[in-house]
Amino acid sequence: MARPEGPGAAWQEGAGLVDHHCHSVVAAELTDEALAGLLTESDRPPAPGCSPFDSALGLAVRRWCPPVLGLPAHAPAADYLARRRELGAAEATRRLLAAAGLDTCLVDTGLTAAAGYGLLPPAELAEAAGASVREVVRLEWVAEAVTAGAEAWPRAVAQALASAAAGAVAVKSVLAYRHGLAVPAERPTGAAVVAAAGAHLRGGSGRLTDPVLLRHLLWTAVDVCADLGLPLQLHTGFGDPDLTLHRADPSLLTDFVRAAEPSGVPLVLLHGYPYHRQAAWLAQAFPTVYTDLGLTASYTGPRVAAVLGEMLELAPFGKLLFSTDAYGLPELYVVGTCQFRYGLGTVLAGWQADDACSAADAERVARMVGADNARRLYAL
Repeated sequence: MARPEGPGAAWQEGAGLVDHHCHSVVAAELTDEALAGLLTESDRPPAPGCSPFDSALGLAVRRWCPPVLGLPAHAPAADYLARRRELGAAEATRRLLAAAGLDTCLVDTGLTAAAGYGLLPPAELAEAAGASVREVVRLEWVAEAVTAGAEAWPRAVAQALASAAAGAVAVKSVLAYRHGLAVPAERPTGAAVVAAAGAHLRGGSGRLTDPVLLRHLLWTAVDVCADLGLPLQLHTGFGDPDLTLHRADPSLLTDFVRAAEPSGVPLVLLHGYPYHRQAAWLAQAFPTVYTDLGLTASYTGPRVAAVLGEMLELAPFGKLLFSTDAYGLPELYVVGTCQFRYGLGTVLAGWQADDACSAADAERVARMVGADNARRLYAL
């Protein structure tokens, strides 16, 4: 199993993590190009002469994953890919998921394929990872399956979401991708929702992008989450080219956060980068806001401790959660957990060296962020 290295890592031995936001993985055989394509948020082919392995994330994969498959750390990408093919996708997937050492995974089921292959169903992911798997329901995915007429659409969406979320631990919105986070705080009027639903249904595309409907969905999610006692996760910060980055700044949600605060529904800001300091401020300023670093920990590679330290400048320790946001590749579970353990261990070791906290303080913070905050927030 890959182990974190460096200062401050001792607390992590045997510590089970709760991955509060992730996706399933492909267990099929992938071409080298398809595998490398899942090491970037881009959905375009790489530029001539470039490889996704030549990145901070690529370095992290080569640091943490080769030992899991029986190679030395930092093995060349070609050697790693050859070893993966030699073992076969099923065995490599099993080893990598087990090596992540996760206790619980909260899986966003809104994505069902990667690189043209289906993702493992939740039960198979749980078996391979040796972890408990719980569902996070994607709000827009539920709404896009509703085919009721315009007048009935708002009620049908609320009923469909309540039904889908009844066995889940959270609801998630990808509003940042569909329109951006700068939405008016007020609920749209019923007449405006019905008119927008009619236009959407006549369009026939299925993909929800209308700002009125997206705002209505957000408030529908608040209502359902309040009834069921669930948090609402929101994508913020960087992602694939379907997103316009400056519209995903979490500070754009401030008016909505204020308006939703009386509901008591926890709002969990995912990823954040490069706006992670804004997310940390929101978590400090508003009792209902929580945040994580997510896939940023993997993508920033050698800089993970610096970025995590920036979040901890303001984010209350009880409001920061661990996640990998792993998707498609089991390698991303290993990288996500090892990067997090190494980064947080390094930050906390530095604090201890500076006499900013005791060893007991460091261990408590690590366990809060790594698992205990998620267990409390999601009632696990």
